[in-house]
Amino acid sequence: MAPADDEDAGRIHCRLDELLAERGMTLTKLAELVGVSLVNLSVLKNDRARAIRFSTLTAICDALQCEVGELLVVR
Repeated sequence: MAPADDEDAGRIHCRLDELLAERGMTLTKLAELVGVSLVNLSVLKNDRARAIRFSTLTAICDALQCEVGELLVVR
């Protein structure tokens, strides 16, 4: 299996904005619930994240009551 390149990394889209809107939740509230800085969530939300810890991903999904596949999609 070939290593991922920068072009492949850009194909992952984070649907955080849409999920927050559907739930009537702010990014600030999510940051409080998850225990992650607002800046780090903003990086994720704007598709600029290069990595995410499984524990953070799990906490976000728990707070939003969603599955990973609802949050992160391949374009």
